[in-house]
Amino acid sequence: MQRPTTDLRFPGLVDDASTFPPGNLPMHAAIQEHLRHREAWYAHMVGPFVCSDRRLPELQECLPAEVGEGGLAVAVTVQGGAGAVEPALRWLEKDSRLTLAGLEVALRDEDDLRHNAGRLTTVLGPMLSDVEIAYVEMPRLRATAAPAGWLEALDEVAAAGHRAKFRTGGTEPAAFPDAAELAVLITAALDRELAFKCTAGLHNAVRHTDPQTGFDHHGFLNVLLATHVSLSGGTESDVIEQLQQRDADTLADAVASLEPAGVDSARRWFRSFGSCSVSEPVGDLVRLGLLAGQTGEQA
Repeated sequence: MQRPTTDLRFPGLVDDASTFPPGNLPMHAAIQEHLRHREAWYAHMVGPFVCSDRRLPELQECLPAEVGEGGLAVAVTVQGGAGAVEPALRWLEKDSRLTLAGLEVALRDEDDLRHNAGRLTTVLGPMLSDVEIAYVEMPRLRATAAPAGWLEALDEVAAAGHRAKFRTGGTEPAAFPDAAELAVLITAALDRELAFKCTAGLHNAVRHTDPQTGFDHHGFLNVLLATHVSLSGGTESDVIEQLQQRDADTLADAVASLEPAGVDSARRWFRSFGSCSVSEPVGDLVRLGLLAGQTGEQA
């Protein structure tokens, strides 16, 4: 169905995780592509460059001498837990070309999850300035209900003023939460007025089955609308229904009907998603008439 282009704008929606699976772009090529995205007509949609703390030295070696005003905004994924946070921050301080846009740390899935979350937030607190952001990746539920310890850990994250990170895919079927599990994650975050991002498997706008792998991928528009529905008082079943929607026209019409204020309201909580491709989500929004592209230019 043809619809008038709305150009709702989606600032900072896509975090550039092109060096991560399944993209696995070499660091030098990934940086070149990221700098190109930052100069493109859709630059407003491009979030920070996501880099593992273990690859920060490689990132610095591959950076050009000049990366533009403000430096390269980097979201650092810390692979070694709380003890690896300080060394990662020290690496960033060494190079004026790098600006910390976010710190992402996975919460280890241990028996006393609340204690573990409290320890992590205690470590993060003194190390981050008031304007720096930490995302705590919560363990997968692998269930349609969240246990008390998981919810208490999320309480710790919210109380510390950090944000949540939810994994929505990967390189094997088990890495993809179903709609019921993802609905629990979204509603739990919103119940705590906790902003969140998603990561992995979410580089297309609409829920679909990948014809090559057979994996069922969530769509980022599904997540946006599910967030809006939950904020509007919808039930968990209503949220699941939005996450399961596979009709692109239905989703695009629903997003267009929100208008900018409605999109902004949902985006206050659903902040962004990490994607190994920036071009695919931009291209999807253009094809669906939700983003006005420039004639003759592609993402």
